[in-house]
Amino acid sequence: MKTLHIIPSIDARYGGPAEALKRLATELRLSGHSVDIVCLDSPVHADQTDDVAFDRVVRLGHYAGKYALSFRLVRWLIQHGRRYDAIVVDGIWQFHSAAAVFSLGPRKIPYFVMPHGMLDPWFNVGHPLKYAKKLVYWLLVERYVVSRAKGVLFTTESERKLARQAFPMYRAKELMMTIGTSPSPALDAPELSKWTTAGESGRRKLILFLGRIHEKKGCDLLIRSFHDLREAATDYQLVIAGPDNDGLAVKLRREADRLGLAGRITWLDMVTGIDKWSLLQAADVMVLPSHQENFGVVVAEALACGVPVLLTDKVGIWREVVGDGAGLADEDTQQGVTRLLRQWTSLPEDAKATMRTAAKHCFDNRFHVSRVAQNYIALMSDRIA
Repeated sequence: MKTLHIIPSIDARYGGPAEALKRLATELRLSGHSVDIVCLDSPVHADQTDDVAFDRVVRLGHYAGKYALSFRLVRWLIQHGRRYDAIVVDGIWQFHSAAAVFSLGPRKIPYFVMPHGMLDPWFNVGHPLKYAKKLVYWLLVERYVVSRAKGVLFTTESERKLARQAFPMYRAKELMMTIGTSPSPALDAPELSKWTTAGESGRRKLILFLGRIHEKKGCDLLIRSFHDLREAATDYQLVIAGPDNDGLAVKLRREADRLGLAGRITWLDMVTGIDKWSLLQAADVMVLPSHQENFGVVVAEALACGVPVLLTDKVGIWREVVGDGAGLADEDTQQGVTRLLRQWTSLPEDAKATMRTAAKHCFDNRFHVSRVAQNYIALMSDRIA
């Protein structure tokens, strides 16, 4: 099977979808299938280290504005669309999804859409101007992108249900397809020890946030909750690691300094490769206090390392994680995040050890990329038959 994924960017700084796609493509190739990418990244100075995951990466570049208007993409899809058994549009709200309708629709070339949480109504609350602009896009273009797709691929049941509430005139052929990641590589002690910091009572244990610094991620709640526990968690260090594409990290650092946490929080930019895996393995626990998260690839990565996770009930896979005993969940409020941290830091070590074992089992049974690839092959083969 030869598939094409249309995505604005495969740069890791733009979040988990590109990373999950790289892992999936690597696994599919092991089964004899091929995955090509067409994106709007610039071919000049592009980081091509992850291109080996795909059979071909086409970087068209030369797009206009945040909407990423690119008629090159339309022409490319017209020329090459019929070469593929299946085509998947990753994400909406940028021109790449409209390009699929303009180029593939008139030629009766079927395509799928994977929203990656972009149909969640959380984005509509508290942002009236942004919602008004999206509503116009929806009515003019995106509802046709969704309704004319051969299937809309949701990663969790909660994502599917929430999508129905986001915008009027929603119609879609809804399908379920989870995502996942590869097993964690084995690393030696020096790789892990480089992340630890010393406190008054010895080496501090790490509470890790790993992901984009974005308002939906709830990092402000995490910082204030860590402050609330400062006396009960003196043997913990908070690590906040991830790219800051919107300038929010500066405000968060000011807040941390104001709360007297300058020495208790380690700030890192985006970490990748072995550094990412060693940071995850070095963590005592990973926390994702998001207000909206359709899946959370980093959750699967933490579980792959046998690291329990603390989640809000707005992370799409929280029920699976809690049901498997691999983590804890609470509401996405200041009180909820504080309860999560307090509950974890007060757990006895034997209970934490049990949860670490459960985390690894949860990954193997649900989010291992080999299972995801099998699901993907079966779903696509059935729909394109």
